[in-house]
Amino acid sequence: MQKLSTVVSAALLLSATHVYADARCETVKMADPGWSDIAATNAIAGFLLSGMGYKAKVDTLAVPITYGGLKDGQVDVFLGNWMPAHQGFYDKFVANGDVVQLAKNLEGTEFTLAVPDYVWEAGVHDFADLNKFADKFDKKIYGIGSGAPANLSLKEIIQKNDFDLGQWKLIESSEQAMLAEVSRAVKRERFVTFLGWTPHPMNVQLKMRYLKGGEKYFGDTGSVYTLTRKGYAQACPNVAKLLTNLKFTQDMENSIMAEVVNNKVSNSDAAKAWIKANPAVLDKWLEGVETLDGQEALAAVKAKL
Repeated sequence: MQKLSTVVSAALLLSATHVYADARCETVKMADPGWSDIAATNAIAGFLLSGMGYKAKVDTLAVPITYGGLKDGQVDVFLGNWMPAHQGFYDKFVANGDVVQLAKNLEGTEFTLAVPDYVWEAGVHDFADLNKFADKFDKKIYGIGSGAPANLSLKEIIQKNDFDLGQWKLIESSEQAMLAEVSRAVKRERFVTFLGWTPHPMNVQLKMRYLKGGEKYFGDTGSVYTLTRKGYAQACPNVAKLLTNLKFTQDMENSIMAEVVNNKVSNSDAAKAWIKANPAVLDKWLEGVETLDGQEALAAVKAKL
């Protein structure tokens, strides 16, 4: 009887230790640079975490601040490590172990300069073609938020006068402001070049083509990785298991983003609706994952649909 009591006590202690350990991880601090794709994937993670009894706290932070926050422990998770576009930040923060690259969550991405189809048809197919039409472009390239790795690459191109773009100017703004400017140019069939990427609704909303020639700076195709602060997987293994399992597809992200744009719904509602329509994806995402109180996560999350 004493032996049984000891076993029961040990089991209760182990359970209490598990709950206490995960309670310290109850709030998952995430970052969003203001990008539509990361808003969508954060919404997916947020829905799953909520169903598991956790809380996702998402702060809108510029990319350099996000990496610094991961290094300093102010940010737990970032789902938007675009490679090779973020190579400079990878070298500075991940390669030396200050930040951990946990898992690949998306592959087959594109991220480089793009032009509307009528500009392509006029003969602009490559970075080297841009300066041939410098006056039509007004020597301007439209980028995203200041400090973004892609902007830094474009600034380097201008500084080095690569592709004869030394006299050009990079216009930095938010993703939304950049696309608004592009939309205005398209309505007037005015020449414009801008940062484009997949997945993103712009690929459906705009008739656009990606330029060749910038592979040295942007790669050909790429992947997106999940980052965590150093030691997070050891401190919060259950959440880390979920994050390791999370794999997205371009169709999935495009569907969620299109729902947000076209039907004016929130990212969280669009993500939940997509998961509800595709519940089989939960089996892999939640394999080996528990709720905050140690129960099966799959059943708990399905109950939220």
